[in-house]
Amino acid sequence: MLTATRAPQLKTVLIASGMVLTLAMGVRHGFGFWLQPISQAHGWTRETYSLAMALQNLLWGVFGPFAGMAADRYGTARVVIVGALFYVAGLLWMALVNQAGLFVVGSGILIGAALACTAFGAVSGIIGRTAPESRRSWAFGISSAASSLGQFMMMPVEQQLISAAGWQQALYVLAALVGLVMLPMAFNLRELPAEKAGGPQQSILEATREAFAYRPFLLLVAGYFVCGFQLVFIGVHMPSYLRDKGIMEPNVAVMALALIGLFNIFGSYYAGKLGGFLPKRYLLSSIYLARTLVIALFLLAPLSPWSVYLFSAAMGLLWLSTVPLTNGVIAGIFGVKYLSMLSGFVFFSHQVGSFIGVWLGGYVFTRQGSYDTVWGITLALGIFAALINLPINEKAIVRAQPAAA
Repeated sequence: MLTATRAPQLKTVLIASGMVLTLAMGVRHGFGFWLQPISQAHGWTRETYSLAMALQNLLWGVFGPFAGMAADRYGTARVVIVGALFYVAGLLWMALVNQAGLFVVGSGILIGAALACTAFGAVSGIIGRTAPESRRSWAFGISSAASSLGQFMMMPVEQQLISAAGWQQALYVLAALVGLVMLPMAFNLRELPAEKAGGPQQSILEATREAFAYRPFLLLVAGYFVCGFQLVFIGVHMPSYLRDKGIMEPNVAVMALALIGLFNIFGSYYAGKLGGFLPKRYLLSSIYLARTLVIALFLLAPLSPWSVYLFSAAMGLLWLSTVPLTNGVIAGIFGVKYLSMLSGFVFFSHQVGSFIGVWLGGYVFTRQGSYDTVWGITLALGIFAALINLPINEKAIVRAQPAAA
């Protein structure tokens, strides 16, 4: 049970971080709806927009460790404020810039930096330091469920905004929404410096060296690459894939992505809850294996709106359920002092996978006219991730004791 003095703080942190994640991830998950309208408006191939989304995901990962370092050292609130401002600027850039190179680089840098400062890595530290150890995995599950709620809520909103006001006006509306919601929420994420979080008094460099010299951490990094590849390839290219296969109704794609968000609320929450008393490495391995089976069945079954809905519901249960478990493993091994930073390093691998997945989808389609090759790669990587997570040792790392004076 939470203590009387700690419960209100944890509740405030979960609500504020949940609101930030809901909007940050909700807006980002809908970027696939802009692929065709922006490409058609500017006369670009799908590869151009895909490259912008790929760069955005890659830079999200690149900036992630630095945003985590800043959050651990200077506080989550300041980092989220900076991220909200980057997010507004990035959405406006996407709306206004019509030169391909500037669009790719500018939106990639601005949105990538914004997500690094407002998504899982940036807020994981304050959640881990606020929640008691017995409820830490559960708290991570709550935050992951909040991001899924954003996907469920924002998919229909974004599609309707594009239909009613046009793709450009829709980006203006989202920019205003991000600023009005995230900035006030950031002030509820103020915390004590991470130096007072307990645990070993390591420097940032010492903590980084320790993590990258530890084999279980490297296995976690390798497995998380696959998560990014699968999720972003499906999230960005699913609407276009369905249209190419003859499912022309835009509401099917909207419903598919919304169902992923809806069922991921439950998947993330219960993954975090189960991670409190079951080995997290086995849960992670099971999730990757289940994803592989679901994707294979989807590709083999006759394509129809109902097969799309069933696939989306099943994938939703598995979508972000890796996040609370991965953060829980990191916190269990290394403690919470540098949790945001170490989560950022692991998430960098996730975003390298995201970059390759979203770019490869556009590249292969442009040259082959089909996504079949990328679907095959997605299946093979799922099996790899299921195997690589099995040998991870979740126990706290054994550190040498300092010599007595």
